[in-house]
Amino acid sequence: MERTMIGETPGLIGQVVKLQGWVNIRRDHGKLIFIDLRDRSGKIQMVIIPDKEEAHKAAKEIRGEYIIEVEGLVKARPGGAKNEKLPTGGVEIEVEKLNIISKPEVELPIDVSTEDLNLNLDTLLDNRTIALRNDKIKSIFRIYSELLRSYAEVMNQAGFTEIKTPKILNAATEGGANFFKIKYFEQDAFLAQSPQFYKQAMAGVFERVFEIGPLFRAEPHFTTRHVNEFIGLDGEMAFVDSFEDVMAQLEKIMILVMASIAKNCQADLEKYEAQILPVEKIPRMKLTEALDILDKEYGKKMEEVDIDAEGERMICDWVKKNHNCDFVFLTHYPTSIRPFYSMPSADPQYTETFDLLFMGVEIASGGQRIHDYNQLVASMQKHKLNPEDFKHYLDIFKYGIPPHGGWGLGSERIVQKILGLGSIKEAILFPRDVKRLTP
Repeated sequence: MERTMIGETPGLIGQVVKLQGWVNIRRDHGKLIFIDLRDRSGKIQMVIIPDKEEAHKAAKEIRGEYIIEVEGLVKARPGGAKNEKLPTGGVEIEVEKLNIISKPEVELPIDVSTEDLNLNLDTLLDNRTIALRNDKIKSIFRIYSELLRSYAEVMNQAGFTEIKTPKILNAATEGGANFFKIKYFEQDAFLAQSPQFYKQAMAGVFERVFEIGPLFRAEPHFTTRHVNEFIGLDGEMAFVDSFEDVMAQLEKIMILVMASIAKNCQADLEKYEAQILPVEKIPRMKLTEALDILDKEYGKKMEEVDIDAEGERMICDWVKKNHNCDFVFLTHYPTSIRPFYSMPSADPQYTETFDLLFMGVEIASGGQRIHDYNQLVASMQKHKLNPEDFKHYLDIFKYGIPPHGGWGLGSERIVQKILGLGSIKEAILFPRDVKRLTP
């Protein structure tokens, strides 16, 4: 008999099926034994009656997280049709045969059958491989999976070619100090902070490219929004007239991605009481305008033309109240705080760049890039970088490249904010931060 998935059982009432999965919980009521079984498609209640002697005997030794195989009759569960909270549409399995496939060798450190684990972050992460079996925790990563899937789908539909770029580089992408140096045979190398140089090169080949891949930042932050390895959702597009084209494209991407998550992850979102507001248009404002709002509305003054984490939360609150939108583009960041490849504005103090904020946190940075070779060399020198250290990058522009721009999205921050998670680390299967290299 072939395996049946639990999610298929509502359409198989009256048939005998074979199920395989994990024991979520076992309950004894007199001589009756009830087991909740789960697989990747859902969860179902099974009942083992004393008349099925071998199955009943095997069921008596079963505990949570045993992996079992059963054969049994699919039956309508009494009152199931009226109880929408019951799994698999209110059916149950009357077990005829039961076989233990595998079982834990030790007592489990945490009970994953509970609705909410209610563990502190360190305990949750120290026991990650078992905690991930919890239904509510798994919902985080089903939503994450949909984010990755829909981003790739939408980018392909918009004419972007998917690429994969090296993560071991001979120079730090962004310059500065926030990079990991590694020993690469007889020379020093660096883990990629961004696919920036490669995606710019490929925009000169395919016009539109995107990448989903790991990035590394050696930032000594120990906050709820920072980690040292994360998955970036990057895009780059050629033949742009201005960075407005880049924002318009990213806006379309986010509208479609958020709509896809809202449509395909409803049950998972409900576990966190999360709602995704429909997005029609993302407001745009200059950074200097945002700072004026912070000053006038919240009495918050910044010493420089820049915005901190508190300011991002405040400006998002203001946008939510005044535009009923969870997103906002802040534009025209100062040249002094943007990478050397950023296109300067008409006022050279500022750049044709933006940050995209979502529910109080920056999730993306982007803008138009400098595509002229001589202008790029001059910008490097202005940022106190040695052009000789970027020879292969500069070669791209020696051979000519069209006007282009793009963005880099932080995928985990999106999931964190959608679900209201206390830390970005909850949105990462196995997070890496200043103190954590295991599990």
